[in-house]
Amino acid sequence: MGVATNWRSGASAAMLIAALAGAGAAHASVVIGGTRVVYPEKEREVTVKLTNVGDRPSLVQAWVDDGNANALPDDSKVPFMLTPPLFRLDPKKGQSLRLTYTKEPLARDKEMLFWLNVLDVPPKADDADEPNLLQLAFRSRIKLFFRPAGLEGVADESAERVTWNFAPKAGGGYALEARNPTPYHVTFTRLVVKSGDTTWHNETGGMVAPGGTERFDVGNVQSPPAGPLEVDYTFLDDYGAGVQGRYARKAAH
Repeated sequence: MGVATNWRSGASAAMLIAALAGAGAAHASVVIGGTRVVYPEKEREVTVKLTNVGDRPSLVQAWVDDGNANALPDDSKVPFMLTPPLFRLDPKKGQSLRLTYTKEPLARDKEMLFWLNVLDVPPKADDADEPNLLQLAFRSRIKLFFRPAGLEGVADESAERVTWNFAPKAGGGYALEARNPTPYHVTFTRLVVKSGDTTWHNETGGMVAPGGTERFDVGNVQSPPAGPLEVDYTFLDDYGAGVQGRYARKAAH
């Protein structure tokens, strides 16, 4: 019990160090087998594979949060049990995390978004006595979608039902607005908008929540085009693979 308590305190400090350090030349040794997790309600449990691709053992802590990236493992109140929450992972070895839904009531009419966190703390370096040495821990955080049974439609066909238009944005000009009428989250990674001889781009993408709207900056648009509008997009399927699609509007709404 004392080990777990001490580890949590150390993990909190490690997360802070990792956040302040930012992205550098170093990389995490423990990698998650996927960029997202989908949990269908009908499944008794879902497994997530972790692999230590490094040459040294790592101490790993895993937990789920409901969207608060700063929540510590003990503070996160989510309807999932995750095992094992704390373990050593030797080099070139793997470990499966088991996620189990605890049956607490959730919305029945739409997909719910949670986040899976994996904190990778490497052992002390051989020259750990060096006073200027900064020991980094690495935190990975990926989306966890809980999918209630009986939702309308097919998740990977949701992008086809998203409609697009231009809407005013703060500070003037217009942004591309997506409306998602489906009960699923839809994540876009790239957008190319065409109207007449004009083309706009968005290379950062974003996610549109079930039944929600989201605006994407596509550059300098001073007035919305009234003619035909095409949006070529790339969205992520349940496996995190990019899938291309196209939306075509004949005239402005």
